Amino acid sequence: MYLHGTSKINAKGHLEIGGCDTVELKQQFGTPLYIVDEALVRQRCREYMDAFRASGLSFQVAYASKAFCVMAMCRLAEEEGLSLDVVSEGELYTALQAGFPAQRIHFHGNNKTLDELEMAMSAGIGCFVADNFTELHMLQALAAEKGIKVNVLLRVTPGVEAHTHEYISTGQTDSKFGFDIGNGSAFEAVELASRSLNLNLLGVHSHIGSQIFETEGFQLAVERVAAFAMQVKEKLNVVFKVVNLGGGFGIRYTEEDTPLKVADYVRAITDAVKQHFSSYPELPEIWVEPGRSIVGDAGTTLYTVGTSKDIPGVRKYVAVDGGMTDNPRPALYDSKYEAMLANRAYDENEETVSIAGKCCESGDMLIWDVELPKVNSGDLLAVACTGAYNYAMASNYNRIRRPAVVFVQDGHSDLVVKRESLQDLVACDVIPERISKQPSLK
Repeated sequence: MYLHGTSKINAKGHLEIGGCDTVELKQQFGTPLYIVDEALVRQRCREYMDAFRASGLSFQVAYASKAFCVMAMCRLAEEEGLSLDVVSEGELYTALQAGFPAQRIHFHGNNKTLDELEMAMSAGIGCFVADNFTELHMLQALAAEKGIKVNVLLRVTPGVEAHTHEYISTGQTDSKFGFDIGNGSAFEAVELASRSLNLNLLGVHSHIGSQIFETEGFQLAVERVAAFAMQVKEKLNVVFKVVNLGGGFGIRYTEEDTPLKVADYVRAITDAVKQHFSSYPELPEIWVEPGRSIVGDAGTTLYTVGTSKDIPGVRKYVAVDGGMTDNPRPALYDSKYEAMLANRAYDENEETVSIAGKCCESGDMLIWDVELPKVNSGDLLAVACTGAYNYAMASNYNRIRRPAVVFVQDGHSDLVVKRESLQDLVACDVIPERISKQPSLK
């Protein structure tokens, strides 16, 4: 397993992250356990900020909280000078409860409810990223009712298909997101928003997909957005002050993945902006929204090995105490991961096994065919790069409790999310009186 950030093997042969022995973390917090390398998260935040500062452009780096949204992460992003992008009332509430400055929050989503818009307006968030005409009309009506003017970006689809999984590719014409540039709906949306008395149109937003390893898609998106901006300037005399180019920057999950350095992505984007907006009245402020690339490789999930099943000539299954409830990505996207025995890191690999989860689903497989030392019940398995979309997508399927989350740094481990209790599982359950009064069938 590739060791990211502060991860290393200590003198005991144990995996150590942020100066904390994972064997000791298991004893203190139990498993499954999400471990977040705080120093690596902060390093990634600073790489983005430093790269944009070097470009000379005005900018905002907004952490895409959908990747991993807990109060401690919102607070960390605020400390590092990032803005925040949210897509639901839950993410917005989490950010506000963490004390994140509302004016640096951007609200995304293709189906925001009236209650969500009301909540965000009342909080005084910095910007709404409008996704469709229905939302534009709702924003206008609600802002007029309140007697205020709200900042808006229009999400546009530039017709760029990123080289990524079809379920996480979003910039192409056939997408549930945004106003299409090609069919004229984006131009119509600019007309509508720019005439509105209660909407302050800042500019446009474009997001072409996720887990992208090249810069060509971003550069093409900049070119098409710039051409659209020129058209709007010429025909409507509307100038975009902000161009948001989204996120989607890839990370290394396995040796097959070849992400670029953060600075390389940023340089390609900012150079393209300078080139394609060179004749624009003024270079727009550039916003981006990294999520996975900030927290993804900083996360490790620790499991305890339980049972195994060896089918001679076919496969050996090794089961752990988690699975698709804490990491649904392999089932959803056929995502690949690397793993190691955290308590026996120096032992040589002896067998090829497949890591199974404990859910009652044949598809609950975390890793197919991974090389490990001879695996024993009670061993600790560490799966790398689980910082993004793992806790965020965790569920209670089979009434399995969601794991705890700890931040580790400089030998300190801090609990940032408690492990769910059995009481938590039934906290929202209600038994109707008519059911409880039914006579026993026994």
